[in-house]
Amino acid sequence: MIVGVDVGTTVTKAALIGPDGRAVRSAAAPSHLVRRGVEVEQDLEDVLRTVAAVVREVCTGLDVAVEAIALTGQGDGLWLRDADGHAVRPPISWQDGRASSMVEQWRADGDPSGVMAQVFALTGSGLFPGSHAALLAYLDTHEPESLRRAAVAGYCIDAVLQRLTGTISVDASDASLPFLDVRSRTYVDDALVLCGVGQWRHLLAEPAPPQTVFALDGHGAALLGLPVGTPVTAGPYDLQACGFGSGTVAEHDATMVVGTTLACQVLTTDAKVRPGDDPAGMWLCTPDPATYLHVMPSMVGTAGVDWALRTLGLEVTALDGLLDGSSPGAGGVRALPYLSGAGERAPFVDPRARGRLDGMTLSTTPADLVRAVCESVAYAARHCFDRLGLSGEVAACGGGTRSQAWLQIFADVLGTDVHVPREPLVGARGAALVAWEALGVEVDIEAWRADRDVVRPSAAAEQYDAGYRRYLDDLTAARGSWGTGATA
Repeated sequence: MIVGVDVGTTVTKAALIGPDGRAVRSAAAPSHLVRRGVEVEQDLEDVLRTVAAVVREVCTGLDVAVEAIALTGQGDGLWLRDADGHAVRPPISWQDGRASSMVEQWRADGDPSGVMAQVFALTGSGLFPGSHAALLAYLDTHEPESLRRAAVAGYCIDAVLQRLTGTISVDASDASLPFLDVRSRTYVDDALVLCGVGQWRHLLAEPAPPQTVFALDGHGAALLGLPVGTPVTAGPYDLQACGFGSGTVAEHDATMVVGTTLACQVLTTDAKVRPGDDPAGMWLCTPDPATYLHVMPSMVGTAGVDWALRTLGLEVTALDGLLDGSSPGAGGVRALPYLSGAGERAPFVDPRARGRLDGMTLSTTPADLVRAVCESVAYAARHCFDRLGLSGEVAACGGGTRSQAWLQIFADVLGTDVHVPREPLVGARGAALVAWEALGVEVDIEAWRADRDVVRPSAAAEQYDAGYRRYLDDLTAARGSWGTGATA
């Protein structure tokens, strides 16, 4: 059995998984975010506590050997550590917005000579406030002493890996954004210089070769209660792991991760920037050097729906009933779902992006408002997939997929079948799949893929097609007003 561990932003999950992809045990432990205005940080020791708790829980009383620990988790952000793996300052979350004004300068309203456009041309990665580029540049200006104390500028997964194994490394999926040439798996020094952080190049760990297997050292073994030398794999990070765990394994297959934020992604063998593309999204390395994951990681998602429910004094358990209580089109109410304080990062980048609700009347119901927000997130998903060139099968996972009524909206807006895995811990499952392959164990991929339900488009798909065109018109008008204080 393999223990798959998914270190999320607010919850760490573990599952004991066999080669058939089935989880026989699982556990979860909350971790904590510290929010101060637009600043969002974590505590590495708190995160390690959750990892230890969930691994120990699923392994208690186990009568078979643990063959490996398979790590995945949140990406982006900035996790600065010393040579022993201890944080030199609190890790900065990918949700952080302190560097928004810097990204706005780099964006330069689409100027092809701007930093964002030039970096995108070099690496295919868009820049956003919670990315390595923006956070390194911000600390270089405001907190250089933290960078001077650090031995490595990494991410969540490699921070956990270092404390479990004593090894400084990084998975190529994490390293992909924003400085890596994913085809050669080497850093593009010119991209660091453009962002003003070339002097900190030595803090970037070299990406581990595909299928690298590490081992628990004495400290990691004591933390997890497992033998020294237990194999450990680290990566890919959660977006990709969720895709593999959902059955996205063939070229052109797509995954929609409906979590706190919405990530739309497609597997491809072509990692080329197309002329005229907005500098948004990213290509990620995968365990197969010939295959890449093209991702549009939007900042919209379940957080916006949670906000709507909370504002109306409702619980998330009411969601399906509310969606059933309002017809497609939400009684004429239209929404833009950009509620993150850091703005938007895909399929366009704009730190000024803000949410909207339009078309309300005295007859508008709470169900209409909630449905409008859910529809807007589905429209955002279609916008992302339009940028990605969706042509294959779509799988869906994440907390939002627990709502059957919302899944139906996604299927109708996308106009295609949506495949939903029955095993909910898809991140841990995907990490375990990668670990099995790294250990040389054959896995029946088709059996993993077969364990899914299918949601098919309904007759409302045609109505949503027109609604999507209105959504794009509303977005165009809003983008002209953001940052001016005007109302479109």
